[in-house]
Amino acid sequence: MWLVGLVAVVGLGCGVAYVFYHRAQSQKNLESVTQQMATPTVLVVHPAPGDPHVRLTLPGVVQAEIESSVYAQVSGYIKRWVVDIGAKVKAGDLLAEIDTPVTDQQLKQAQENQGQAQANLNLANVTAKRYQDLLSTHAVAQQDVDNQDANVQVQQANLGAAQAFVSGIEKTEAFKQVRAPIDGVVTSRKIDVGDFVSATGQTTTTGNANGVQQPGTPNQELFRIAQIDTLRVYVNVPENYADVTVPGVTAKLELASAPNQTVTGKLVRTSSSIDASSLTLLAEVDVQNADGKLLPGGYAQVHFDLITNHPPLVIPGNTLIFRAQGPQVGVVDPDTNIVHLKDIKIGRDFGTKLEVVSGIDANDSIILNPSDSLTDGQKVQISTENQPKTP
Repeated sequence: MWLVGLVAVVGLGCGVAYVFYHRAQSQKNLESVTQQMATPTVLVVHPAPGDPHVRLTLPGVVQAEIESSVYAQVSGYIKRWVVDIGAKVKAGDLLAEIDTPVTDQQLKQAQENQGQAQANLNLANVTAKRYQDLLSTHAVAQQDVDNQDANVQVQQANLGAAQAFVSGIEKTEAFKQVRAPIDGVVTSRKIDVGDFVSATGQTTTTGNANGVQQPGTPNQELFRIAQIDTLRVYVNVPENYADVTVPGVTAKLELASAPNQTVTGKLVRTSSSIDASSLTLLAEVDVQNADGKLLPGGYAQVHFDLITNHPPLVIPGNTLIFRAQGPQVGVVDPDTNIVHLKDIKIGRDFGTKLEVVSGIDANDSIILNPSDSLTDGQKVQISTENQPKTP
């Protein structure tokens, strides 16, 4: 009997052990299923390379090839002007005349001083010669002769200084006639008859309430002349296209001054440096304008057709996360299934697709339709079904 009881007890213990094991296994399975249900499942896509052919449209500023400002080189009053805006001039053509009474008087005084210096030199030569003759008869001392010879040299130097001063004023007087420094078109006239103009480098002065003289405004510009046979168009090219924006590239331009007309230009030079504030490369496009129909000083739309060796990556538009940090995407680490939020810089927007200039790699697994609650470091499951194709 005791053997039967022992078997019964062992059987009962095994049954109890089985029941507890089954419950523990069920609980473990339940926790595993619950954890899987709590981990979100996401669809991912890989970025695709964009089109290497880039049509870049940028604003540009149109300038003349050479633009020269004309200032007065002598102070006085405008006597007359002979050209107006729009006039075509050659280098050396007369633009205006200046009446200079003060300079005229200075020239007369300088000429009189020159005549006086010449007379003093003549007298010194005659006196020196007489002393030489008297020396032969021992009527004067050698010291007296030396003094007269030295006086001749002094008077020669005085005459030379007077002649140089006269020559300088005569050259200043030549600036009474204001002439064109270059060939071109007169684009600005800022004077009229009777206006007072001052020489370049001078400023007019004004007195304050205490009678102290203070610097005033610098002398004004008289004319401005532009050479427009060739126009320069300056464009700021984004940094990521700097390597393919090189001299020789053809550009198409749309100018506000030439509506419904496409103008062809050529990129001739760049600044060879990136501007730190705008992160752009300054480029110059030259446009031939022999007929003078295109006007400087205006606005242009410049179109470049470029081929880049490193096209930007393209991602679907429904991968973006917009938060205070700026545009981001969620990238899943394929080894750990952990989400990392990456800041990106967007290039061109094609509607359903976007160019990404920086922030992601071609092998990144980017989450489609990310939820608003997606956080950095969150664990997710990558769905193996219905995976979208790379854009």
